[in-house]
Amino acid sequence: MKKNRILMVDDETEIRELVGRFLEQNGFIVTGVSSANEALALESSSAHDLIISDLLLEESDGLEMIAQLKSIRPHTPVLLLTSVLFEPEVVKNDLSKKVSAYLPKTTPLTEVLATIQRLLHH
Repeated sequence: MKKNRILMVDDETEIRELVGRFLEQNGFIVTGVSSANEALALESSSAHDLIISDLLLEESDGLEMIAQLKSIRPHTPVLLLTSVLFEPEVVKNDLSKKVSAYLPKTTPLTEVLATIQRLLHH
């Protein structure tokens, strides 16, 4: 069975490693990068099945990067995993147009996994 490839963009090494290890233990191939430039370069040369991104990146705005990634890979689902908390109306009315799903970083990893599986098998 083909393993799904996930691109994880987060400038916090601990988060990238923690989530990456958990996803790899659950059968995914995870590539972690810390910047928008790395993500865009990588996605330009090889497609991933899903992109997980933080919102606040050191040198760029996560939503701007997501828009650029979507222009390269319009059908790739994007999960926004961030410590920035949004009101439900903002998620519904604004974020849902830009990302496939949004989860706070405090979400249990099992729920993150369930969301990823749902996005990959929609």
